[in-house]
Amino acid sequence: MTEKVKELSKYNIDIYGLEDKQYDYDMESGDAFFEEMEQDLIEHGHFKTHVVLNKSATMIQLRFQTKGSVTLVCDRSLEEFEEPIDSDQRIILKFGDHNEELTEEIEMINRNTNRINVARYIFDFIALSLPFKKLHPSLRTEEDDFDLEDDDEEGKLVYTSGAEEGGDEKEEEEKIDPRWEALKNLKK
Repeated sequence: MTEKVKELSKYNIDIYGLEDKQYDYDMESGDAFFEEMEQDLIEHGHFKTHVVLNKSATMIQLRFQTKGSVTLVCDRSLEEFEEPIDSDQRIILKFGDHNEELTEEIEMINRNTNRINVARYIFDFIALSLPFKKLHPSLRTEEDDFDLEDDDEEGKLVYTSGAEEGGDEKEEEEKIDPRWEALKNLKK
């Protein structure tokens, strides 16, 4: 238990008494970080995070620049491989009278908070930077790489309603499986 506290305490930032200006923090961690986060998504990895904290009278703006790699298991071959991490994310902590998540990027924290722990933010940003399809680099094709890199592009929804082709419905009714016909006869 003390090791867990020790590992995650590296991510504590004392905000009580900070002047209204910019502060920089560098954090580095590996497997112990992922073990202590109580999750099953990532077991192994190594990363460095540069945190820029801008404090003002009403809020704290945090920018997380994380680089490193994590070990993932390929969805197709079940082989382990290294996936690079390169994440640049922001979060805003507004001072208020209670703790509450307002949006994905804005949280309210009690104005009497002395210390914040940024470990959960770092983990969340690492998890969000992982590809949806976990494919070993040797199995990736150009199409897979395109899918992994361009998740932001909107896809087209293509469908047919069948209402335009009225003749097909009559043909389908005529081609009913004889077993279903026998069941219909039982109903009568």
